[in-house]
Amino acid sequence: MNIQPLLDALDIQKTAAQALAGDHRAQIEELQGRSRAETRLERLAITRNTVTAIADRFPVGTSSPETPEHPDYPRILAAFNEVTGPLGPVMSAKPSATNCWRRTSRRPAPS
Repeated sequence: MNIQPLLDALDIQKTAAQALAGDHRAQIEELQGRSRAETRLERLAITRNTVTAIADRFPVGTSSPETPEHPDYPRILAAFNEVTGPLGPVMSAKPSATNCWRRTSRRPAPS
């Protein structure tokens, strides 16, 4: 019995099935992209509704908090605005407890 015609028919069906599977994969990718876009739109709508609901709780016309009326406040702001590098801890003339401990720990033990 010659099975070559049967094998040829199977190859033709395999090629057709592969082409159909490729088309289905392309459709699946397109639908997934649409699904992601629709999910994004839904999330944006939910976010907008949430922000609107929260904004409705605040009185209309409130702006940024008022600046303190202390006379040194503008001078302090000017000093912070002049700094170009990173701000570090303020060094004081009074030694801290840690520095005192380090200083005393370097002394030789009494004999």
